Amino acid sequence: MKEVYASMAGTVLNIFVNNGDDVTEGQTVIMLESMKMEIPMDAEVAGKVSEVKVSIGDFVNEGDVLLTLE
Repeated sequence: MKEVYASMAGTVLNIFVNNGDDVTEGQTVIMLESMKMEIPMDAEVAGKVSEVKVSIGDFVNEGDVLLTLE
């Protein structure tokens, strides 16, 4: 199982996938907002989304798990 981590602290601005969705390597899965900038969080590997662990508006810290892939 692979995980997508927050690369910096910020607020979850948008979630582009749902549980069960297939994603490709490099696909943007979540958009964070930090310091008035939008920062895309990309899947490092292809897989199926097993769990989205955040909701829009959540604040996350660097290193927090955003979602898991199987």
